[in-house]
Amino acid sequence: MPPGITIVGLGPGGAHLWTEAARQVFASSQEVWLRTARHPGVEELTRSFPLKVHSFDAWYDEATDFASLYESIARRVIELGQREQGVVYAVPGHPSVGEATVPLIRRMAVETGLTVRIVPGLSFLEPVLTALGIDALEGLQIADADQLAAMHHPPLDPDRPALVAQLYNRRQAAEVKLTLMNSYPETHSVRLVSAAGTERERIVDIPLYELDRQPGIDHLTTLYLPPLSGAAGLPALQETVAHLRAPDGCPWDREQTHLSLRPYLLEEAYEVLAALDSEDRAALIEELGDLLLQIVLHVQIAAEEGDFLMANVIRNIDAKLRRRHPHVFGELAVSGVSEVLVNWEAIKRSERAHAEDTVQDRVVQPKSILDGVPLAMPALARAQAIAERVARVGFDWPDVQGVLEKVSEEARELAAATSPEARAAELGDLLTAVVNLARWLGVDAESALRASNDRFARRFRLVEQLAAQRGLELGKLDIHALDALWEEAKSLDETGTTG
Repeated sequence: MPPGITIVGLGPGGAHLWTEAARQVFASSQEVWLRTARHPGVEELTRSFPLKVHSFDAWYDEATDFASLYESIARRVIELGQREQGVVYAVPGHPSVGEATVPLIRRMAVETGLTVRIVPGLSFLEPVLTALGIDALEGLQIADADQLAAMHHPPLDPDRPALVAQLYNRRQAAEVKLTLMNSYPETHSVRLVSAAGTERERIVDIPLYELDRQPGIDHLTTLYLPPLSGAAGLPALQETVAHLRAPDGCPWDREQTHLSLRPYLLEEAYEVLAALDSEDRAALIEELGDLLLQIVLHVQIAAEEGDFLMANVIRNIDAKLRRRHPHVFGELAVSGVSEVLVNWEAIKRSERAHAEDTVQDRVVQPKSILDGVPLAMPALARAQAIAERVARVGFDWPDVQGVLEKVSEEARELAAATSPEARAAELGDLLTAVVNLARWLGVDAESALRASNDRFARRFRLVEQLAAQRGLELGKLDIHALDALWEEAKSLDETGTTG
């Protein structure tokens, strides 16, 4: 053989699946190095050709992880390729399908000036597709089991079929299952394909949650994930919205602009809050969908105007999350939530300073820690957001007693106020102090007030019902009668009975 590296694909099964090019390489070689001898065609390889066969199987037992193992194998192949006779390196399947050592070898070969010849082989895909009776061009996605096992959310569109290859063992299958269940229901019917293209080929249909309970999972196992029924992925929703905005779409949707959609965005956000307050799962699913629709509509309008795409939105928020969580995605260590918040504000200040440095030839006002608190927020929620921001830099009371004293102080000043303007100002100060008290108590002031409003409205309706049952007219009752009705309604509400 000429100097350099020849990488041969052994195919997914026995020798009957070898290509003629692979046979010619074996026939003209004196030795071959196998990434693994655990392959259905290896026995016939040693029987059919006068080859000296080596494998790296022993290295698997000594390796601490696959990444370092593949790096070591690649370096050894490079060393062998520098010999006068070069090296023949054989791998299961096709060298360019799921072979982690091959890209490493090709990169190192460029650095050392070695030539690399790829001799294609049948990959695992062809027999798996044949066994399943599916077409790869019908949106098929391919994922590596080892990579999925290390993730928290699968990088798959659930509206399209997917193959998860190289499912080595049940431990790895358990990790893959947990990742997939962040996108697929645990009862989703999946297919486990074993030893495709060999005499041992077998297909088992199981619910996803049983994936790691199956015996016989090994390096010849592939998982098939059929698509979910109905639209389930973001691309499907984007297609629907893009169609609505298209010339053959909906006249109303086509007329909308960023500005015209503003009230709907706010309305849907409040409806999500209402669903959360009521702890209504079905309503929350529906309202989150309505809110997501608003986001997708704004992105579609921007895409049509050549302004930005969904990729810009996702890339920006993903980068921000990673940048602002160095204790998760970096080396920073934190002791708890309070330190996380302090670091968060420090990172934001650094970002603002960087933004100022990039602005040229114009005067920029100094940035504030309060920048980014929306003016359009409800006043109570905005007051708490402001209080939380300033508290992160130490502008706060040392304990809750100081807040209680401030509430009392503001109440006295309100009582002493004489003019309408003074009363409004003092009432505002009192509300701000109460919002700070809510923060110290770990209560969301906006949610607490919404709950109080709902509770009052529910009880007042009971007052109306009680009055109607007794032939009483509310507007003609004195304060004592009203108080009595209110206390009765309050008792009924607390016990969960009706008037």
